[in-house]
This record gives sequence, C-alpha cells and structure tokens, in this order.
Amino acid sequence: MVKVTMLARVTDGLPLAEGLDDGRDVPDAEYYKQQIKALFKNLSKGQNEASRMSVESGPYIFHYIIEGRVCYLTMCDRAYPKKLAFQYLEDLKNEFERVNGSQIETAARPYAFIKFDTFMQKTKKLYQDTRTQRNIAKLNDELYEVHQIMTRNVQEVLGVGVVLDQVSQMSSRLTSESRIYADKARDLNRQALIRKWAPAAIVIGVVVLLFWVKTKIW
Repeated sequence: MVKVTMLARVTDGLPLAEGLDDGRDVPDAEYYKQQIKALFKNLSKGQNEASRMSVESGPYIFHYIIEGRVCYLTMCDRAYPKKLAFQYLEDLKNEFERVNGSQIETAARPYAFIKFDTFMQKTKKLYQDTRTQRNIAKLNDELYEVHQIMTRNVQEVLGVGVVLDQVSQMSSRLTSESRIYADKARDLNRQALIRKWAPAAIVIGVVVLLFWVKTKIW
C-alpha cells in the first residue's frame, strides 16, 4: 500500500506538498520522513542523477520521479507493485504541473502547495487496492514499463553515516522514553505500596501510642 507521499523542489530540497494523513499507520513514520527529506537534500546537491529510482529502506521502498524541477516521491510496502507506484506518481505529476507549474520556482516557504493534498488523497485511494479492475488493467499495460528503473539501498543513496545517525537519534529517543516510563513505573509502585501498607502502619502506630500512654499512666 501507499504509505507516504511527498513533493519537493529539486533545486533546493524545499518541501512543496505532503499527504496530511500519511504515515499514521506506519511505526516510526517520522524516522522514514527524515530519510525522505535527506534524500531530497541529496538530490538538491545533484548527487543522484537518475530521474526515476526506487530506494529500499527497511520494510518499505521509496519510489520517486523527477520532472520539471520537482521530485515526486511515495513510500510503499515492499510488496506493492512497482508499476502502480510509478503510475501513481505520474498522475500526481501531471496534475501538479497543470495546476501549480508556473508557481514552483517562486515558492518561498515549505509546503506552499499543501492544498494539493486533496488531490493526493483522492488519487491515493484509487491506487490502494491492487485488485480493482482499474489497477489490474494498469498492471497489464505493456506500454508502461518499470523494469529499467534502478533499485538501490538507502545506505547507498544517503551514505551509511546519515542512516546510522538517524538510527542513533531514534535509539536515543527510545532510551529517553524508556527512562521516563521506568521512572513513572517506580512512582506508581511506590504509591501502590504506600496505599497498601499505610493503613496497617497507622493502626500499629496508634496501638503503640496507646500502649505507651497506658504504661505512663500506670
């Protein structure tokens, strides 16, 4: 299935649009979005000349096309048909160029075309189910071939250092969250012990006090 879709200007890596509901069902979605933004940054430096490429990352794969100074990228499950992913991107490209083509170079702020999300979400729904008659026909379309599109690993494209740094950041975040959870668990256990033994301690204290008072009086 299509999980995340992002558009960016190739000349400087500026994000132009993103699916507002994308990634909600993806564990560590932000981690993969950071990889996508790093890929956009690499493209802005001219480090990947291919206008079409697939990049593997964990259980997912990034597919992208570059047309008219814009990179159209989608992240899908590895099992999702490559041909459908690129046809989905072609549909986005055609509509984005038609509606926003003259404004791409003048965009000055990130996500200047966030309203394009409406078309992205509508189009994504058409491509989610690979078994529909429409998508089966697209898969059988011999005029649209993707066999020549190169597939690489994210470490190759971004560099091992960048990926390891992202993993390190995610690990640090998880460690920090684990410590917070552990501290909260200790506090809860302490409160539970107090609630459990406080009544008994009070009773024993009262008994000892009465016994002491009684011995003093006698």
